[in-house]
Amino acid sequence: MTRLYLFAHFDDEYLAWPLIRARAMAGEDQVFLYAADYADPEEARRRQAETAAFLRHAGVTHARVIHTGAGTGAVDGRIHRHLPGAYAAVETAARRLGKIARLTVCAWEGGHMDHDCCAAMAVKLADVLAIPSLQQVSLYNAKGLPPPFQHGAAPLPENGPVIQLKLKGPDWLSWMGAVRFFPSQATVWAGLWPAMFFGMARRGFGYQKLDPARVRERPHRGGLYYERCFKVPYAEVRAAVDAFLTAAPAPAARRTAQRASARSPRRSASSPAP
Repeated sequence: MTRLYLFAHFDDEYLAWPLIRARAMAGEDQVFLYAADYADPEEARRRQAETAAFLRHAGVTHARVIHTGAGTGAVDGRIHRHLPGAYAAVETAARRLGKIARLTVCAWEGGHMDHDCCAAMAVKLADVLAIPSLQQVSLYNAKGLPPPFQHGAAPLPENGPVIQLKLKGPDWLSWMGAVRFFPSQATVWAGLWPAMFFGMARRGFGYQKLDPARVRERPHRGGLYYERCFKVPYAEVRAAVDAFLTAAPAPAARRTAQRASARSPRRSASSPAP
Protein backbone atom coordinates (compact mmCIF):
# COMPACT_ATOMS: atom_id res chain seq x y z
CA MET A 1 0.00 0.00 0.00
CA THR A 2 1.06 3.57 -0.64
CA ARG A 3 2.86 5.82 1.83
CA LEU A 4 1.73 9.31 0.89
CA TYR A 5 3.44 12.60 1.75
CA LEU A 6 1.80 16.01 1.52
CA PHE A 7 4.17 18.98 1.50
CA ALA A 8 3.78 22.63 0.58
CA HIS A 9 7.05 23.31 -1.24
CA PHE A 10 9.72 21.42 -3.12
CA ASP A 11 12.49 20.87 -0.53
CA ASP A 12 10.12 20.40 2.46
CA GLU A 13 10.80 16.68 2.12
CA TYR A 14 14.38 17.25 3.27
CA LEU A 15 13.16 17.32 6.86
CA ALA A 16 11.56 13.88 6.45
CA TRP A 17 14.72 12.17 5.15
CA PRO A 18 14.88 9.48 7.88
CA LEU A 19 11.30 8.36 7.21
CA ILE A 20 11.74 8.45 3.45
CA ARG A 21 15.02 6.55 3.65
CA ALA A 22 13.62 3.87 6.00
CA ARG A 23 10.63 3.27 3.75
CA ALA A 24 12.79 3.18 0.64
CA MET A 25 15.02 0.54 2.24
CA ALA A 26 11.89 -1.48 3.03
CA GLY A 27 10.83 -1.30 -0.62
CA GLU A 28 7.62 0.58 0.12
CA ASP A 29 5.71 2.60 -2.46
CA GLN A 30 6.06 6.33 -1.71
CA VAL A 31 4.23 9.19 -3.41
CA PHE A 32 4.89 12.91 -2.84
CA LEU A 33 2.31 15.66 -3.36
CA TYR A 34 3.25 19.38 -3.37
CA ALA A 35 0.47 21.90 -2.84
CA ALA A 36 2.07 25.29 -3.53
CA ASP A 37 1.89 26.88 -6.96
CA TYR A 38 4.76 29.01 -8.29
CA ALA A 39 4.39 32.26 -10.18
CA ASP A 40 7.42 31.40 -12.33
CA PRO A 41 7.09 28.06 -14.20
CA GLU A 42 10.85 27.85 -14.55
CA GLU A 43 11.25 28.06 -10.78
CA ALA A 44 8.71 25.27 -10.37
CA ARG A 45 10.55 23.10 -12.90
CA ARG A 46 13.94 23.73 -11.29
CA ARG A 47 12.74 23.06 -7.77
CA GLN A 48 10.88 19.89 -8.76
CA ALA A 49 14.06 18.61 -10.40
CA GLU A 50 15.99 19.29 -7.18
CA THR A 51 13.41 17.33 -5.19
CA ALA A 52 13.60 14.40 -7.61
CA ALA A 53 17.40 14.32 -7.29
CA PHE A 54 17.18 14.38 -3.51
CA LEU A 55 14.67 11.51 -3.45
CA ARG A 56 16.93 9.41 -5.65
CA HIS A 57 19.72 10.05 -3.16
CA ALA A 58 17.38 8.91 -0.37
CA GLY A 59 16.85 5.64 -2.19
CA VAL A 60 13.48 6.26 -3.84
CA THR A 61 14.30 4.67 -7.17
CA HIS A 62 11.09 5.57 -8.97
CA ALA A 63 9.97 8.71 -7.18
CA ARG A 64 6.43 9.79 -7.90
CA VAL A 65 6.44 13.56 -7.42
CA ILE A 66 3.12 15.21 -8.19
CA HIS A 67 2.85 18.99 -8.28
CA THR A 68 -0.82 19.28 -7.34
CA GLY A 69 -0.43 23.02 -6.80
CA ALA A 70 0.42 23.77 -10.43
CA GLY A 71 -2.20 26.09 -11.88
CA THR A 72 -4.28 26.36 -8.69
CA GLY A 73 -3.23 29.93 -7.92
CA ALA A 74 -2.19 28.83 -4.42
CA VAL A 75 1.17 30.51 -4.88
CA ASP A 76 3.96 29.94 -2.37
CA GLY A 77 3.01 31.87 0.77
CA ARG A 78 -0.69 32.16 -0.11
CA ILE A 79 -2.14 28.67 0.18
CA HIS A 80 -4.39 29.86 3.00
CA ARG A 81 -6.08 32.19 0.51
CA HIS A 82 -6.78 29.34 -1.90
CA LEU A 83 -7.42 26.38 0.40
CA PRO A 84 -10.50 24.89 -1.33
CA GLY A 85 -8.82 24.80 -4.75
CA ALA A 86 -5.51 23.57 -3.36
CA TYR A 87 -7.27 20.82 -1.45
CA ALA A 88 -9.39 19.76 -4.42
CA ALA A 89 -6.23 19.16 -6.45
CA VAL A 90 -4.66 17.19 -3.59
CA GLU A 91 -7.73 15.00 -3.13
CA THR A 92 -8.02 14.34 -6.87
CA ALA A 93 -4.41 13.13 -6.99
CA ALA A 94 -4.76 11.06 -3.82
CA ARG A 95 -7.86 9.25 -5.07
CA ARG A 96 -5.89 7.94 -8.05
CA LEU A 97 -3.42 6.15 -5.79
CA GLY A 98 -5.68 3.45 -4.41
CA LYS A 99 -5.35 2.42 -0.78
CA ILE A 100 -3.17 4.76 1.29
CA ALA A 101 -1.65 3.21 4.40
CA ARG A 102 -0.03 6.31 5.91
CA LEU A 103 -0.14 10.02 5.28
CA THR A 104 2.83 12.12 6.41
CA VAL A 105 2.57 15.91 6.38
CA CYS A 106 4.53 18.94 7.53
CA ALA A 107 3.64 19.72 11.14
CA TRP A 108 1.04 22.08 12.53
CA GLU A 109 3.56 24.31 14.29
CA GLY A 110 3.26 27.96 13.23
CA GLY A 111 6.47 28.00 11.22
CA HIS A 112 5.13 28.70 7.73
CA MET A 113 1.48 29.33 6.92
CA ASP A 114 1.68 27.00 3.90
CA HIS A 115 2.94 24.16 6.10
CA ASP A 116 0.08 24.62 8.55
CA CYS A 117 -2.40 24.67 5.68
CA CYS A 118 -1.04 21.34 4.50
CA ALA A 119 -1.60 19.92 7.97
CA ALA A 120 -5.22 21.08 7.81
CA MET A 121 -5.63 19.58 4.34
CA ALA A 122 -4.14 16.30 5.55
CA VAL A 123 -6.69 16.10 8.35
CA LYS A 124 -9.55 16.46 5.89
CA LEU A 125 -7.97 14.09 3.38
CA ALA A 126 -7.43 11.39 6.02
CA ASP A 127 -11.08 11.69 7.04
CA VAL A 128 -12.50 11.64 3.51
CA LEU A 129 -10.32 8.75 2.29
CA ALA A 130 -10.30 6.80 5.57
CA ILE A 131 -6.50 6.86 5.82
CA PRO A 132 -5.69 4.97 9.03
CA SER A 133 -2.41 6.66 10.00
CA LEU A 134 -1.66 10.40 10.01
CA GLN A 135 1.82 11.62 10.91
CA GLN A 136 3.50 15.01 11.07
CA VAL A 137 7.15 16.03 10.69
CA SER A 138 8.43 19.28 12.17
CA LEU A 139 10.13 21.67 9.76
CA TYR A 140 10.68 24.79 11.85
CA ASN A 141 9.02 26.96 14.48
CA ALA A 142 9.92 29.82 16.80
CA LYS A 143 8.41 28.73 20.12
CA GLY A 144 10.14 30.57 22.95
CA LEU A 145 12.58 32.39 20.66
CA PRO A 146 12.87 36.09 19.84
CA PRO A 147 12.74 37.10 16.18
CA PRO A 148 14.27 36.23 13.80
CA PHE A 149 15.51 32.98 15.35
CA GLN A 150 13.96 29.57 14.73
CA HIS A 151 14.14 25.96 15.83
CA GLY A 152 14.77 23.47 13.04
CA ALA A 153 13.05 20.06 13.09
CA ALA A 154 11.93 20.58 16.70
CA PRO A 155 8.62 18.80 17.43
CA LEU A 156 6.29 20.86 19.59
CA PRO A 157 5.24 19.31 22.92
CA GLU A 158 1.71 20.50 22.08
CA ASN A 159 1.65 18.00 19.22
CA GLY A 160 2.02 14.99 21.51
CA PRO A 161 4.59 12.25 22.11
CA VAL A 162 7.58 12.05 19.81
CA ILE A 163 8.30 8.75 18.07
CA GLN A 164 12.07 8.45 17.79
CA LEU A 165 13.74 6.99 14.73
CA LYS A 166 17.32 5.96 15.40
CA LEU A 167 19.99 6.92 12.88
CA LYS A 168 23.56 5.67 12.58
CA GLY A 169 26.57 7.87 11.91
CA PRO A 170 26.64 7.33 8.12
CA ASP A 171 22.91 8.09 7.96
CA TRP A 172 23.46 11.42 9.67
CA LEU A 173 26.28 12.30 7.31
CA SER A 174 24.25 11.33 4.26
CA TRP A 175 21.33 13.45 5.43
CA MET A 176 23.49 16.44 6.28
CA GLY A 177 25.23 16.31 2.92
CA ALA A 178 21.98 15.96 0.98
CA VAL A 179 21.27 19.65 1.40
CA ARG A 180 23.45 20.07 -1.70
CA PHE A 181 20.53 18.94 -3.84
CA PHE A 182 18.76 22.27 -3.25
CA PRO A 183 21.06 24.94 -4.70
CA SER A 184 18.17 27.25 -5.54
CA GLN A 185 17.32 27.42 -1.82
CA ALA A 186 20.85 27.92 -0.53
CA THR A 187 19.95 31.15 1.26
CA VAL A 188 17.09 29.48 3.15
CA TRP A 189 19.14 26.47 4.20
CA ALA A 190 22.10 28.60 5.25
CA GLY A 191 20.02 29.72 8.23
CA LEU A 192 17.87 26.66 8.91
CA TRP A 193 20.41 23.86 8.38
CA PRO A 194 22.71 24.74 11.33
CA ALA A 195 19.77 25.22 13.73
CA MET A 196 18.24 21.95 12.58
CA PHE A 197 21.26 19.72 13.13
CA PHE A 198 22.43 21.54 16.25
CA GLY A 199 19.07 20.76 17.85
CA MET A 200 18.96 17.17 16.65
CA ALA A 201 22.44 16.53 17.99
CA ARG A 202 20.76 16.73 21.40
CA ARG A 203 17.30 15.25 20.79
CA GLY A 204 17.69 13.04 17.72
CA PHE A 205 15.08 12.74 15.00
CA GLY A 206 11.45 12.11 15.77
CA TYR A 207 8.00 12.49 14.28
CA GLN A 208 4.52 12.66 15.79
CA LYS A 209 1.00 11.55 15.12
CA LEU A 210 -1.27 14.37 14.00
CA ASP A 211 -4.39 14.62 16.14
CA PRO A 212 -7.12 16.19 13.96
CA ALA A 213 -8.17 18.35 16.91
CA ARG A 214 -4.79 20.11 16.89
CA VAL A 215 -5.45 22.02 13.67
CA ARG A 216 -8.29 23.81 15.48
CA GLU A 217 -5.89 25.14 18.12
CA ARG A 218 -3.16 27.77 18.07
CA PRO A 219 0.12 25.98 17.31
CA HIS A 220 1.81 27.39 20.40
CA ARG A 221 1.65 30.35 22.75
CA GLY A 222 3.49 33.53 21.82
CA GLY A 223 4.39 34.90 18.43
CA LEU A 224 4.43 32.47 15.52
CA TYR A 225 7.35 32.43 13.12
CA TYR A 226 5.23 33.33 10.11
CA GLU A 227 3.69 36.25 11.95
CA ARG A 228 7.11 37.68 12.68
CA CYS A 229 9.00 36.89 9.48
CA PHE A 230 6.30 36.72 6.80
CA LYS A 231 3.98 39.32 8.36
CA VAL A 232 0.92 37.07 8.04
CA PRO A 233 -1.37 37.33 11.10
CA TYR A 234 -2.45 34.09 12.75
CA ALA A 235 -6.03 35.39 12.73
CA GLU A 236 -5.96 35.43 8.92
CA VAL A 237 -4.74 31.84 8.69
CA ARG A 238 -7.10 30.74 11.48
CA ALA A 239 -10.14 32.14 9.66
CA ALA A 240 -9.14 30.45 6.39
CA VAL A 241 -8.52 27.08 8.02
CA ASP A 242 -11.76 27.21 10.02
CA ALA A 243 -13.78 28.00 6.91
CA PHE A 244 -12.07 25.17 5.04
CA LEU A 245 -12.56 22.59 7.78
CA THR A 246 -16.23 23.38 8.30
CA ALA A 247 -17.12 23.40 4.60
CA ALA A 248 -19.07 20.31 3.56
CA PRO A 249 -17.38 18.03 0.99
CA ALA A 250 -18.74 17.97 -2.53
CA PRO A 251 -21.54 15.41 -2.94
CA ALA A 252 -19.46 13.11 -5.17
CA ALA A 253 -16.59 13.12 -2.71
CA ARG A 254 -18.98 12.43 0.14
CA ARG A 255 -20.51 9.41 -1.62
CA THR A 256 -17.08 8.00 -2.47
CA ALA A 257 -15.94 8.39 1.13
CA GLN A 258 -19.06 6.62 2.38
CA ARG A 259 -18.48 3.69 0.02
CA ALA A 260 -14.84 3.44 1.05
CA SER A 261 -15.78 3.47 4.74
CA ALA A 262 -18.31 0.70 4.17
CA ARG A 263 -15.68 -1.47 2.46
CA SER A 264 -12.89 -0.82 4.96
CA PRO A 265 -13.71 0.32 8.53
CA ARG A 266 -11.34 2.88 9.95
CA ARG A 267 -8.61 1.67 12.27
CA SER A 268 -6.73 3.43 15.00
CA ALA A 269 -3.36 4.88 13.94
CA SER A 270 -1.49 3.31 16.84
CA SER A 271 1.57 1.79 15.19
CA PRO A 272 4.87 3.58 15.82
CA ALA A 273 6.38 2.08 12.66
CA PRO A 274 7.87 4.59 10.24
